[in-house]
Amino acid sequence: MNPFNHNYFLGYINEVSPQHVKVHFPSSNLLEKFSHKGVFYAGGNVGNFIVIEGAEFGFLARIIEIELPDGERKTISEKAIQHDETAFHPSGKAELLLSFSVFEPAKTEKTVSKYPAIGAKVYSCSDEQIEIYVKEFGKKKDEIESVYADLGKLTSNDANCKVSLNSVFGRHCAIVGTTGGGKSWTVAKLVAEVVSKTNNKVILIDATGEYSELTSKSLTLGTDAYFPYQNLSIPDLFYLLRPTGQSQRPVLLEAIRSLKVVRIEKALDAGLAINTKQKAEKEKSNFYSFYQNHIKDIEDNTCNFNITYLIDQIKEECIYPSGYTDKLPDPKKWGGYDAKTSDYQTSLICRITDLINTEIFNKLLGFQGAPKDCSSIVEKINEFIKQKDEQILRISFENIPSSFSVKEITANALASFLLNLARHNTFRTDPLILFVDEAHQFLNKNIKDEFFESQTLDAFDLIAKECRKYGMFLCLATQMPRDIPTGTLSQMGTFIVHRLINELDKKSIESAASSANRAALSFLPILGEGEALLIGVDFPMPLLVKIAIPEKKPQSNTPKLNRKTTK
Repeated sequence: MNPFNHNYFLGYINEVSPQHVKVHFPSSNLLEKFSHKGVFYAGGNVGNFIVIEGAEFGFLARIIEIELPDGERKTISEKAIQHDETAFHPSGKAELLLSFSVFEPAKTEKTVSKYPAIGAKVYSCSDEQIEIYVKEFGKKKDEIESVYADLGKLTSNDANCKVSLNSVFGRHCAIVGTTGGGKSWTVAKLVAEVVSKTNNKVILIDATGEYSELTSKSLTLGTDAYFPYQNLSIPDLFYLLRPTGQSQRPVLLEAIRSLKVVRIEKALDAGLAINTKQKAEKEKSNFYSFYQNHIKDIEDNTCNFNITYLIDQIKEECIYPSGYTDKLPDPKKWGGYDAKTSDYQTSLICRITDLINTEIFNKLLGFQGAPKDCSSIVEKINEFIKQKDEQILRISFENIPSSFSVKEITANALASFLLNLARHNTFRTDPLILFVDEAHQFLNKNIKDEFFESQTLDAFDLIAKECRKYGMFLCLATQMPRDIPTGTLSQMGTFIVHRLINELDKKSIESAASSANRAALSFLPILGEGEALLIGVDFPMPLLVKIAIPEKKPQSNTPKLNRKTTK
C-alpha cells in the first residue's frame, strides 16, 4: 500500500533536529481520527504515529507534543476549533523513530544518516502499516519464518502488536513495573504465547504461588519437592554455614574432602563400617595417595557426602599439621588433638547443628534423607527436559520462609544447577526460557558471616551473562528494577516496562536500555493497568502496548476490605 496517499495528509515539516521534527498542521480538523475505504487512521494527536515523505526514504515518527500559536490560543473555543473552516493552525513535535525505503515500505532501519527535508509532507499512519513494521522488528536476514507473539494492541492506534519471540527473548527479557501495573498478566501472556507458538520449554520460578493455574506441572519446594543438598555446590553450602575466612573455612573444606573420601571408600568396599576419617597421629601417605587417585570425584564442587557426620569430621580435623616420632617432628604424620583450633570451630558447629536439625531445612534440602512424600527437584527437572508432552514446569517458593536467607540460597542453588546444565549444552538445540517472578527477592543478595564478610549470590547474574549462547534465555519480572544488579539489567536486550513512579526505578531502566530515551520514558508514570512500554535492542523504536488479557490469569488480586454489615 502507498503510505503517501493525499487522503491521509496531515501537514508539513517546518523544523528538523537530530531526534525530532516539528509539524505544521494547516487545520486543527486534521488532528481528528478518520477512516478511508474502511481503513482506520488515528490522525495527529499525541502518541499517534505519522509517516513523512522523502525522495528515496520515508520516515516513521510519533507525535509527542501539540500546541497552538500564541496568537490563536486566546480565541480558542469548542465551536471554533471544530468548525470545518477553522482558522486554528496547530503545530506538533514528533520523535523520529525509523526510516524505510519508499520502494519497499516494509524494509525499515534505525539510522541517523537520513533526515526529512523542510516542507516534506506528513501523513497519518494506518494500523495495517504499523503492524507490518512491528512484525519486522528483530527478524534476521536469514530467518525465513518468524514465530510471532500476539502481545496486544498499540495504545495510540488499534493496531495489533505481533512481535517476534526471538526478538523478545533472544537477548534476555525484563518485565518491570509497580504493583498493580499488569506485570503478572504480562508474564502469564508471554508464557502462554511461548507454549502455543513453539515447542520450547519454560521453567517458571514462582515466588508467591500466584501462577498455580498456569500449568498442571507444578512443584512446591518444602511441600511436595525438595532440593537434595548433595546437588548444592560447595559455595552454596558455605552460604548456609557462613564459615569465617581464616579459622573455619580451611577446616570445613578439609572435613568435606575427608567425608568424600569415606563415601568413595565405602562404595569400593561395601563392608567398610566407617563414617568419618580419623587422622590424629595417623600416617598421611595412604590418605593422600587415595585422594590423588580420586581427585576428580573429591574436588567436583558438589556436596556429595553424608552431612550428618560433618560435625564429627570437623572435630577430627582439629589436629596439629605434623606429628612426632621418637619425640622428633615427623611431617609424614598428622599431630594430635589441637584444642585451640577446636575452640575456633564452636560457632560453626552450632550453625551446622541448627541447620541439619531444623525442620524446614530438612524438608527443603533433605539433610536427614529424602522427606516423606517429596520428590527431588533435580530429578523432576531432568525428567521434564526429556519429556516431549510437557512444556511448562512451575517451581513455587511460596512456602519457603525468608529467615536464614534460605529462599535466596535455594533459588541461587537451583539457578546454579540450571547454569551447569546449560554449560553442558543441554539447551543448545532446544532453547529453554527461565522466567523468574519477583526477581528482586533472589537477585543482588549477599550473605554475611559472623565477621560481616560478604559473599554474593550470583548464579542468576552468571546466567544473564553466559547462557544466551547456550540456549537458555532469562526473563526477569520485578517491581523494583533498582534492586536488580546493574550488570544483570545491562544484559537484558528487551524491556517490557509497566507503570513506574519511583525515580530510581526509571533511572535504572534508562541506564540499562539504550533505546529508552526521555520521550519514551515520560509515559511511564501515567501508563494504565496492562499498558506497557516495549523497548529493546531488536526494536528500532519504543512501542506503547496494551497487553492482551491472558486466558489463564495469575492470582494477583489484592484482597479488599469488607463493608461493615449491621444486624
